[in-house]
Amino acid sequence: MTHDELWRGIVNLAESKHMSCSGLARFAGLDATTFNKSKRFSKYGQPRWPSTYSLAKVLNATGVTMSEFVKFMPNHEDNKNE
Repeated sequence: MTHDELWRGIVNLAESKHMSCSGLARFAGLDATTFNKSKRFSKYGQPRWPSTYSLAKVLNATGVTMSEFVKFMPNHEDNKNE
């Protein structure tokens, strides 16, 4: 799992629920800026990963399991033939 794959999974999950990343964050009870592109890297270019807390809140709010979430990430086995 890479930084990009995890963030792409969040974007794909949001899109599957007909939401923006900001809308997904708000839906889960998080600050609307939690998943902003500007928060994905530090000012020094270091990757910033979403917290397990944020990811858990989103999964609980959407009813998506971790196993299901992984399928939203690119390069997942289920997505290789698509």
